[in-house]
Amino acid sequence: MRFLRALWRFLKAVKDVLALIALLLFFGLIFAALSSGTRSTIPAGGGALVLQLKGSLSEQPADARPLDVVSNAGGPQLDQYRLRDVVRALGAAATDDRVKAVVLDLDGFTGGGQAAVSAVGHALDGVRAHKPVLAFATGYDDPSYQLAAHASEVWLDPIGAVLTEGPGGSQLYYKGLLDKLGVTAHVYRVGKFKSAVEPFVRTEASPEAKAAEQALLGALWGRWQAEVAAARPRAQVADYLAGLTAGRIPNTTLAQNAQAMGLVDKLGDRIAFGERVAQIAGAPDKAAAPGDYKAIALSDWEQANPVPTGGDAIGVLTVAGDIVDGKAGAGTAGGDSIAEALGKAVAKGNLKALVVRVDSPGGSVTGSDRIRSAIMAAKAKGLPVVISMGSLAASGGYWVSTAGDTIIADPATITGSIGVFGIIPTFEGSLAKLGLSADGVQATPLSGEPDALKGTTPAVDALIQAGITQVYAHFTGLVAAARHLPVARVDAIGQGRVWDGATAKQIGLVDRFGTLEDAVAEAARRAHLDPAKVHPVYIEREKSALVRFLQMLTGNSDGSADASAQAGVADPFVSLSRRPDMILARAVGDARRIISGPAVQVRCMACGGAEPPAPADVAAARRMMAQAGL
Repeated sequence: MRFLRALWRFLKAVKDVLALIALLLFFGLIFAALSSGTRSTIPAGGGALVLQLKGSLSEQPADARPLDVVSNAGGPQLDQYRLRDVVRALGAAATDDRVKAVVLDLDGFTGGGQAAVSAVGHALDGVRAHKPVLAFATGYDDPSYQLAAHASEVWLDPIGAVLTEGPGGSQLYYKGLLDKLGVTAHVYRVGKFKSAVEPFVRTEASPEAKAAEQALLGALWGRWQAEVAAARPRAQVADYLAGLTAGRIPNTTLAQNAQAMGLVDKLGDRIAFGERVAQIAGAPDKAAAPGDYKAIALSDWEQANPVPTGGDAIGVLTVAGDIVDGKAGAGTAGGDSIAEALGKAVAKGNLKALVVRVDSPGGSVTGSDRIRSAIMAAKAKGLPVVISMGSLAASGGYWVSTAGDTIIADPATITGSIGVFGIIPTFEGSLAKLGLSADGVQATPLSGEPDALKGTTPAVDALIQAGITQVYAHFTGLVAAARHLPVARVDAIGQGRVWDGATAKQIGLVDRFGTLEDAVAEAARRAHLDPAKVHPVYIEREKSALVRFLQMLTGNSDGSADASAQAGVADPFVSLSRRPDMILARAVGDARRIISGPAVQVRCMACGGAEPPAPADVAAARRMMAQAGL
């Protein structure tokens, strides 16, 4: 018996040792993979920097869950590319002799906020002043052509088309469905333009909502056309669009018509395009497939050109995505997460100023105020605070922005939406349809209220509306104090109305136009520093090592340097249409925000079409369509 016990202890020890060895090997592989990933691979003699954007531009890419990475291995990916990384990469490429040209591969590009696309476009202008920029796509839509217009050569597949349609479109209204289900949506709001709640109480948009949306879209569309015209003067964009909208179908192909109107320079497939790039950047040294050329992957180029670290430190705090209470990963603005990260950064004592980069539609009132309070605490330490607005800084995003000394935005920034709303669903109608009812007793008239089973009472409705009104008064007070405007004036330009950046500057919500780099320079000047002798310190969490490792194993990491990679789909009408999964993804996102969010919100849901839907919402929409057999 003693022998058996000793044998068991021995076998158990061997098992523990083997498990430890396996664990060490596993983490060794992770370390090796990540270490090898930090070494850039740039062809001898240089090549073409390839921006193969299979996804969207994002201020802060959302955290990927390890399970999602593994479960979607080999499936279609919607990557997110950090805007500042792309801009920095292009800035470095402009004067570096190793980069012979920049290639824009826009099949699969799903866009980003209009201001974000514009920022990359201006960076491409800087490259084009020194070397060729070549763009290729099977079909161009609004965001992809906005980028392509900044290229020195625009290529289009002969079977393709330029189908720019302008912003706007339909959104879902849920009142009819809620009525069928017997669900009552109790709505509380301040602001006649706060259209976020309309889908739950109306079957169509109100006249006020349509008027505000039409003004916003008209301004953004005007900015788009002006940018394209400035970047590509020879393109007869207005005449081309007039022909499309009037239904004048050319006798030639759509691609030939786009070329004749100056929108594109060359018609050719990927092989012909690759051969053209090879003339400039060189052909691969090894045996290559037709159309291959010396390529530099974006990820390799980013690693070869890290963020500078010389000079004084300017903190850059990113507030991106929905603002929520508590902690949240990258791509979502968790009030506690951001406040704690900023507090730790300020406590180090090395920051000389702070830039807050806002790209958010808002969300939680308390989450927004938590972030604002943290910024005000940094300000109390003597740090100048500059707000830099991205594509979207509305509602709670503007709440956060009131902490700044000055606000810098883009003319195409979507901002404002100074208003408050709340929605509480009750199910008395649903129960009645099922033959059910609810009853009970209360210690006070407010016990168990709001009652989801019996509905709300007039007293509860009045109480909640009073709370909404008080939050709105606080919101307008913050804006009035920050912008040095009378409260009555803020109320007049508030009411939940959404503004483009150019109009926001005219009415006093924005100080001037500029980029994130301009904001860092402004923060340096306010700290009495030379802008040329500072560097940004980004206050945010990086992608986890485990996720990066899994993406490498599954082939889902971005930045492939394969010059012959076939991205996107061949049919331009499929790739350029508003695909059902994107429409459903926006609806899923709206429903998730209403159901899972707090009862009282400062959120611009009318801004939902301003940026691509979140990858998680796209994945959920695709699962729903797959389950429905679509």
